[in-house]
Amino acid sequence: MDTLDPHDDVGLRTDPDLRKELDATVRARRELGDEYDSALVDSFLEKVESRIDDAVDRRLRRQLAERQMATARASRRPNPVDSWGERYGFALITLVLAIPLSAIAGALAGIAGTVATWIGIVGVNAVQAVRLHPELLAGRGRDRSAADD
Repeated sequence: MDTLDPHDDVGLRTDPDLRKELDATVRARRELGDEYDSALVDSFLEKVESRIDDAVDRRLRRQLAERQMATARASRRPNPVDSWGERYGFALITLVLAIPLSAIAGALAGIAGTVATWIGIVGVNAVQAVRLHPELLAGRGRDRSAADD
């Protein structure tokens, strides 16, 4: 946890209400005498403790909000792996390799070999697309049903 900054929102030294409470406590002590010292001090300390608790709660809420904002901003940033080369380079390489693979498969196994080769090429590209964008598989049916409502 970070240290207390005297210029922070705690401001116990400069709080006019707390200053008034202290002055009232000192006046009451003068009027009532020594018998009420502990009761007056306890009462004042409870007020100070309440102010400190409020200040700490505000600080914690602010830090939580800042962390949530940072998390939200980080989730909106584009994935550094999701670059042009990552997105299109893989597809271009598989298409370039598809030409000799199709020729070899066609020569050795005929049309069945060519179909099997292209199923493999499409499958590899589909796996790459899902790896880069997992949301492609998630929520297709849910999005439509939510839009229909």
